[in-house]
Amino acid sequence: MRIERRIERHQLPYYLKVFNRITDKPMGYIGNVSLDGLMLISQLPMLVGARFDMCLKIPGQAGQHLIDFSATCQWCREDVTPGGYDSGFALVAPPADYVEMVDALRLYFSFHPLAASV
Repeated sequence: MRIERRIERHQLPYYLKVFNRITDKPMGYIGNVSLDGLMLISQLPMLVGARFDMCLKIPGQAGQHLIDFSATCQWCREDVTPGGYDSGFALVAPPADYVEMVDALRLYFSFHPLAASV
């Protein structure tokens, strides 16, 4: 028996792509974020210790919203997916737009139980 899904799925990699701010070339996509850093999933390994100027292009109803930031690669390892790499980045002075995005993602993906009625 075939079950049809009624809930629209959103592919986060499509929405959370990271670009090199200087060249505008895609670097990869966000695997996870915190206020202090992020994990980048990419097809190429990142140079540990290097500082990167990055840009997030967030699609929205009013067009793309750009979040520019700089981050230093702390570590890089091969992903469990063949041909992929995971890299950890520490942000250098995260801009307010980045902080707002992390807060919005935290709220969106948090479980908020309903208050029990007595």
